[in-house]
Amino acid sequence: MRLIPLLVVSLPLAAASPPALLDILNDELQRNFSVLKQKADPPPYYMAYTVTEEETQIVSASLGTLTSNHTTHLRYLDVTIRVGNSKLDNYHVVNGQRSRFTSGSVIPLDNVPDAIRQKVWLETDRTYRLAARRLIEIKSNAQSKLKQEDDSDDFSIEPPSVHEEPPPRPHFPDEQWTGLLRKWSAELSNTSGVLNSNIVLAVERETKYLVSTEGTRLLHGRTFTNISIAARGKASDGMDLGAMQDFQSTDLDRLPSPEAIEAAVKRVGTDLAGLLRAPTVEPFIGPAILSGRAAGVFFHEIFGHRVEGHRQKDEAEGQTFTKAIGTAVLPDFLSVVFDPTRKTIESTDLNGTYSYDDEGIKAGPVTVVDNGILRTFLMSRSPIHGFDHSNGHGRRQPGAEVVSRQSNLIVESKKTVPEKRLREMLVAEIKRQHKPYGLYFEQVTGGYTLTQRRGLQAYTVIPLIVYRVYADGHPDELVRGADIVGTPLSSFAKILVTSDKLEVFNGYCGAESGQVPVSAVSPALLVSEIEIQKKDHSLDRPPLLSAPTEEK
Repeated sequence: MRLIPLLVVSLPLAAASPPALLDILNDELQRNFSVLKQKADPPPYYMAYTVTEEETQIVSASLGTLTSNHTTHLRYLDVTIRVGNSKLDNYHVVNGQRSRFTSGSVIPLDNVPDAIRQKVWLETDRTYRLAARRLIEIKSNAQSKLKQEDDSDDFSIEPPSVHEEPPPRPHFPDEQWTGLLRKWSAELSNTSGVLNSNIVLAVERETKYLVSTEGTRLLHGRTFTNISIAARGKASDGMDLGAMQDFQSTDLDRLPSPEAIEAAVKRVGTDLAGLLRAPTVEPFIGPAILSGRAAGVFFHEIFGHRVEGHRQKDEAEGQTFTKAIGTAVLPDFLSVVFDPTRKTIESTDLNGTYSYDDEGIKAGPVTVVDNGILRTFLMSRSPIHGFDHSNGHGRRQPGAEVVSRQSNLIVESKKTVPEKRLREMLVAEIKRQHKPYGLYFEQVTGGYTLTQRRGLQAYTVIPLIVYRVYADGHPDELVRGADIVGTPLSSFAKILVTSDKLEVFNGYCGAESGQVPVSAVSPALLVSEIEIQKKDHSLDRPPLLSAPTEEK
């Protein structure tokens, strides 16, 4: 037998812990800021580094099988450099045009100082060059342009924030969840008329790190889980139709029970089957009820975007409410609060929740409308006339620049009735106006709005499930092909009363600073008048061949 010598390896008693990411970022920030202050012309007066770390798992199922099970883990770096001074800097908006300096580049996941510093150093150099060039252009442009009506500073001075609280680890989908997705997707695909369908479960953990030359040092974040159920089909006239249902929570354990989700799967199939048989709408103006979720989207689109602070200063914007502070903009029984610190409403977790915004400002509730009177705007660190400081609504997705954005929009009403009474009032309004019917908007998928002055100041809300409501006792009739359209100022005056129950619409809003998570919370609304138009649709026929499952 051959003897093999024992290999003895000496190990340190304890491995040195890697430095924290905030320390690495702050060290490189101070080094680069010091060098640029001494050598650069123009020198920076403010710098910040933000890292957004995203850990996600997305599982999709269709036809009883998994179609994907995708896990990602990335870190994105955003560099903010302001040259000039707070009165006029490289972020100044000229002719409605905003500049983008950061690239949202990917940096290492491991806290290896040299690897991270190398990426940060190169991004800082690239960003500074863009910032310096842009300031020269802005100063040259100012010499040939008239003075802007709002000559507020470009950046507000705020106290630094220091807080470190990493988000908890969420539960990611296991085999039990993937088995449920297979089961539910099989049930949904067997519904008559379904051309394609899917169920998607997404779990996300987002951690944000922020350091600035003002002394801000932040570590915070959130977790969020979403399950969406969707089915699509094509009517005999070529119209593409869809039905959906979704649920959100901060963790898998807070989603509704499997039985409740399965019931929603069946409801989606039933809704799509009903839509395929439903008649198409004709253009119509008349009374309607918007469910709480539909009303939330209604307020988000026609009101929320128009009170974002940066729009009041940008002369390319329509500036619907810029000079309306202290005046009535909504009925006197309505108030609107934006509260990113609110975590749940009616046992539903809110998607627009955060503790600090993307400029390091501590979040807090902001009452924008108080009993119908406009009091303030949603503010980032870009001041406007009469509002010199941020109220914690500077937001962005990685790779975009911060502007003022919505968070958790909450509509509060002092004129409420039970939902049964709300329907009775709709019937009475139909009779009073001598209309053939009214409308009930049960579900919407989202919407969009135009805010710039060179276009029509209008909005569109996209319904999924809409019913005609008859005053003669005839059963409600499901219809299809309707879009809600209108202009904001005329729409607000049509709100008559609300229900006494809040509903939540969770989603993502896309605007100048990218996609940000938001919530819209509202009671159902009774409106004296709403306008719908016919939805554009394809003329392609449904499939000529029968589905394989129909031949078994």
